[in-house]
Amino acid sequence: MVATRITTRGGGGSLGIGLGVVFVVALLFIVFVIFGSFTQVGVGEVGIVKHFGAIDPAHPDVFDPGIHTKVPFRDDVVIFDTRIQKEQVNASAASKDGVTITSIIAINFHIDASKAPFILQNIGPNYKDRIIDQQIQQAFKDVTAQYAGLELIQKREEVASRAKAMLKDKLIPYYIIVDEFTIPNYEFPKEFNDAILATQVANQQNLQAKQLQEKARTEAETALIVAQGQANAQKAQATTLTPEYLQLQAIQKWNGQLPVYLTPNTPLPFVGAVPIPAR
Repeated sequence: MVATRITTRGGGGSLGIGLGVVFVVALLFIVFVIFGSFTQVGVGEVGIVKHFGAIDPAHPDVFDPGIHTKVPFRDDVVIFDTRIQKEQVNASAASKDGVTITSIIAINFHIDASKAPFILQNIGPNYKDRIIDQQIQQAFKDVTAQYAGLELIQKREEVASRAKAMLKDKLIPYYIIVDEFTIPNYEFPKEFNDAILATQVANQQNLQAKQLQEKARTEAETALIVAQGQANAQKAQATTLTPEYLQLQAIQKWNGQLPVYLTPNTPLPFVGAVPIPAR
């Protein structure tokens, strides 16, 4: 009887513990189901609903920003960002004359929100690595191959504009829209940079030499003009300075006064040399 009582008490304790565990598990399951029945989509995002891991291509379920309900264990919501995003790629290519160019290309882009299910089903959530980065590289290669190395520097804006247009065309089938495309700088081999520097120095020296030549020519022409003017002035003076003209100028400047004291042989103004007889 004693042994029977001990066994009965032990079984009752185990049963209580088991019921407690079941209750806790059931409670956790209920909480999980309740919270798993809701999902939230943020502003600038869309949620693509997958039923048992698949998307209905004909009628995909897409959640707009807000709180939505879903079926636990069946539905999974993949969030896609539809705002403008930035992507940078280290690109490398060769110019028309065989110069190797590297550059960091930066773009701003966004996806067509209505086509997010297509992107998820056909490309996946890592569409940046699989599509955008590759197409940036290809567009950069296709455009730079049409320019010589020096032209890439001189026509940077034109190159960027053409690369942007080409990238847009490449990404349209994937419903990815390019908003901005920039090439901040180019990196060339040292030999090419040295050649560019030598060319710039030579051009600067040629420009300085031309400026000196132009200055010397201008100074020579100026000196010739001055000399010619002086010669013409002297010639004009020689023609106009007659004795009559000089006498007229003297008369116009005379104040009308005769000298107070006259010495012998002193001529009177404008009369002629009339000597005064000595006493």
